[in-house]
Amino acid sequence: MQDKGKETAILVGCQLDVTDEHFQYSISELKSLVSTAQGEVISVLTQKQEKLHPATYIGKGKLEELRVLSEELEPDLIIINDELTPSQLRNLQEVLPGRVLDRTQLILDIFAQRAKSKEGKLQVELAQLQYLLPRLAGQGIALSRLGAGIGTRGPGESKLESDRRHIRRRIDEIKKQLQVIVEHRERYRERRKRNNTFQIAIVGYTNAGKSTLFNRLSIAESYEENQLFATLDPMTRKIVLPSGYSAIITDTVGFIQELPTALIAAFRSTLEEVRDADLLLHVVDSPNPDYENHERTVHDLLAELEMNHIPQLTVYNKADEKHSDFVPSSVNRIIMSALNDNDRSQLKGKIEEIAIQNMKFYHVEIPADEGRLLSVLKNDTIMRELVFVEENQSYKCKGYVKATHPVTGSLGLYGV
Repeated sequence: MQDKGKETAILVGCQLDVTDEHFQYSISELKSLVSTAQGEVISVLTQKQEKLHPATYIGKGKLEELRVLSEELEPDLIIINDELTPSQLRNLQEVLPGRVLDRTQLILDIFAQRAKSKEGKLQVELAQLQYLLPRLAGQGIALSRLGAGIGTRGPGESKLESDRRHIRRRIDEIKKQLQVIVEHRERYRERRKRNNTFQIAIVGYTNAGKSTLFNRLSIAESYEENQLFATLDPMTRKIVLPSGYSAIITDTVGFIQELPTALIAAFRSTLEEVRDADLLLHVVDSPNPDYENHERTVHDLLAELEMNHIPQLTVYNKADEKHSDFVPSSVNRIIMSALNDNDRSQLKGKIEEIAIQNMKFYHVEIPADEGRLLSVLKNDTIMRELVFVEENQSYKCKGYVKATHPVTGSLGLYGV
């Protein structure tokens, strides 16, 4: 039964040099993207090819089949499972009755829906304008009858129909505004660095359960839903480890295979939050049949963003539902469920172990009247022992501190 409130779509995909299983997963991911964008898939058309048709993406025979199917089903949208070149998009739009979108436009549309902060909205608009700029020629008629719906959220119709000069001006304007936001975040990050807090960033493929884990670990309110790209804007919260030590944890936007180039560039600054992390929690959706590809995608994107040098702990999530062929590939790992209290406690313990490996051991006796120093040790270090020594009115303290923390200078005065 078709939902009258939703836009209908025919999906079109070309299988090149990939296995049937991988291709089917790619199509099912596209269906999920359509669902996340509030659309409804009414038919899927696929073709096996050695290479994509340079002019029309699919071959002539398959294009005619698609045209007939489109006239019969009258979809609002025809969505292609790849990024189309400007000429492919133009040629398909001339032949087909419905509006043609590619995978990139669909992802950009979802990002436009999800962005909540000023920065998120600006970054989406920048990515959309950069994507659309080379595709505007010959699209005047198509754009004038866009109306509302999937693929039109963000800059809006009036901006898209403006001349290139206006769009280039707007791109420059957005870049300047983003630069101000980036500089503000730089100052904030510098302050955090000076405080020498242990910083954790959650990364992973979209819909792997990052926000659920983030919420349960930090008791926060990051948007948590079984949808692709549920989180777009990064959120930072406090997490208390078993010893009582407070670290900082950041939730980030989900990665996806063939993430649009415009988005990698636009969201580089959002993912800058990850750059200063002491530890990456790489969350993997273990029930997903394509989990290995998801892991690889995240590793590749981290390498592209020059963040693959940061220590990683792989969190194989949803352990109670894991795929029958699931075999963990990462050595430094934990297999768990974000919803299980014991699993989360184990994860916090593991995070603390990793934090300690990056810290310096101290063993000091602090006079009882040094209340401020004792307070810093309790709050800013992982304290393993605190014993009051009555004969000399002092506290014997053992624990671990970040080597760069300012308190290390004071500790030298009281070393045992």
